[in-house]
Amino acid sequence: MIDVAITGAAGKMGKTLIAALSESKVLNLAAAIEQPGQLSIGVDAGELAGVGSNGVTITDDLKSACASFEVLIDFTIAAATLENVAICQGENRKMVIGTTGLLESERAGLATAAKKIPIVHASNFSVGVNVTFKLAAIAASILGNDADIEITEAHHRHKVDAPSGTAITLGEVVAAQLDRKLADVAVYGREGTGGERDRKTIAFHSLRAGDIVGDHTVTFAGEGELIELTHRAQSRMNFAMGALRAAEFVSAQASGLFDMQDVLDLKSIHG
Repeated sequence: MIDVAITGAAGKMGKTLIAALSESKVLNLAAAIEQPGQLSIGVDAGELAGVGSNGVTITDDLKSACASFEVLIDFTIAAATLENVAICQGENRKMVIGTTGLLESERAGLATAAKKIPIVHASNFSVGVNVTFKLAAIAASILGNDADIEITEAHHRHKVDAPSGTAITLGEVVAAQLDRKLADVAVYGREGTGGERDRKTIAFHSLRAGDIVGDHTVTFAGEGELIELTHRAQSRMNFAMGALRAAEFVSAQASGLFDMQDVLDLKSIHG
């Protein structure tokens, strides 16, 4: 069995990961971490996740917990993730990171840490979303500059970053196929009379409402035809199951920065 720790254990994603681990025959929950001062400290992680007692007590000390696990799964916020990377690098622990909203400099920091420890970092761990990334890349490579490209995403009202990391990844995937740099062509929403649309732009539109788990659509609009690729998440369990696949993958790596395309071997499929 591969011993795994969950940080952000009392959050929605953390509890879903704990529930998913309770069913795994390959991975074992060895530690559960939360921020100091949280009411969940000292609580049984399995009971908190609604799967029954598992004997793992939630703690607020990641460094001390490092002796008990091989892989840390981190779905938190940027500041916490960077602290956790530093600890795991120092303790030679492997990581799966699902935190979004990282700055370019912070992503560069992950690449530096990955020279010592293996890290899987992805904006979305859903297998279906990663298939959508691949399909979007194939569509962009075939359609070339003959289509306007718009990306729409919707999430629950509590999500703090916009556009979502998944939407940004979709934009990066498409831009790369078209030899464009996303930072140069991205448009975020529209207002006023800005003139005719520049075909080389890639536009993003974000909705925040209710309890939407996560919807993403990339639209390729040409003359007389429209292609829409849509993924709708119906629960967080699909993200958790993908993260567990990533944990199993990263446990076999010595170092390096990977994503879910590596985990699923989608890079071997050429469009």
